[in-house]
Amino acid sequence: SVFSGEALAPVEELLARVRNSPAMEGADLAEAVSTARPYVVPAVGARRFTVAAVDLGIKAMTPHRMAERGCEVHVLPASSTAEDILALDPDGVFFSNGPGDPATADHQVEALRGVLEAGKPFFGICFGNQIFGRALGLGTYKLRYGHRGVNQPVQDRRTGKVEISAHNHGFAVRAPLEGPFDTPYGPAEVSHVNLNDDCVEGLRLIDRPAFSVQYHPEAAAGPHDSAGLFDRFCALMEETGNTTGGNKSA
Repeated sequence: SVFSGEALAPVEELLARVRNSPAMEGADLAEAVSTARPYVVPAVGARRFTVAAVDLGIKAMTPHRMAERGCEVHVLPASSTAEDILALDPDGVFFSNGPGDPATADHQVEALRGVLEAGKPFFGICFGNQIFGRALGLGTYKLRYGHRGVNQPVQDRRTGKVEISAHNHGFAVRAPLEGPFDTPYGPAEVSHVNLNDDCVEGLRLIDRPAFSVQYHPEAAAGPHDSAGLFDRFCALMEETGNTTGGNKSA
């Protein structure tokens, strides 16, 4: 905490305020910051895809990045069920960043499991990555200090490429770093790791169109090394649409 101006008080009092602050572990905050009602961010130019984006604390730049790529984004409350999401018949589903302990997000995990069972392309960022991990049967844990700032080196394990990325997370997914592991939706793997501490920074299903990252490719001020992840999501939607007989939103 930072105190200044009229908020200043004796050091002992300020320290007591900090120590009495609610703990982040066990905090269920996503629904408190989510939109109360669905809204739509229209595609820029021709509409190529319809995306259902579950707002767990979403940044305005995220649907904008998708809209730039021809996505009509339907932003939904954090309380949305799998039935609510799938009722839109979206080409893809997105779970956003957001605050709180992912161990409390049982409702969102259950909703995502319904999406994965339906075979919809999925992309998750930050809190969405942690919920994806839980949906795959993995656990989460609190980092001692968390990852903060815009200078975090993340490696794509498939290509070996290192991207400088923006982070703001205090929790992480616990997953096997070496080799694929089994999930209810087929084999999965850790796709990205943080080179500072080997923290899991991304997950993907190997045989289904679903992936996530722990960091922020939408960061408005940059770095923009990872912006291509939005293109990857669009490619998954296009491939899945072609496989199932053509993209209904084209």
